[in-house]
Amino acid sequence: MSRVVDLGALNGDLAATVSQLLNFPETIDKFAFPSRSHHNHEQKGLSAIPTDIMDSPKEYIFYMDVPGLCKSDFQVTVEDDNTLVIRSNGKRKREDGEEEGCKYIRLERRAPQKLMRKFRLPENANTSAITAKCENGVLTVVVEKHPPPPKSKTIEVTIA
Repeated sequence: MSRVVDLGALNGDLAATVSQLLNFPETIDKFAFPSRSHHNHEQKGLSAIPTDIMDSPKEYIFYMDVPGLCKSDFQVTVEDDNTLVIRSNGKRKREDGEEEGCKYIRLERRAPQKLMRKFRLPENANTSAITAKCENGVLTVVVEKHPPPPKSKTIEVTIA
């Protein structure tokens, strides 16, 4: 199945174009491209944490690859009532040479020292029911959803 993409659209907003190309559902689009108001000077020099987001019927689940870091390296908070913020000042530990005189010849697995990611949560996210765990180099943050409002019943009343 191939799609025809209007090249003129590429000159517009990059987020809208990527969303159109990848055919993101609206809720995932809100997570993937949060408003630019969240970008401020506080984030300068920080690296973003690559994240997968799953929308299940009862919760939103965020998966982040964080090799070499442990749960004590992370801080998960909610700001402004609906912004999930995940920070890490952790530094991945290097394996020390077992013998004296050992030194690294090449260091390619260097992790950024400071990581941060912000996500604007949807209206149905229950910000008081957030859990996080870090296992095998993957940080998993679960945000429960509020139950959907009950559907209103229509009662027919006879007029006398």
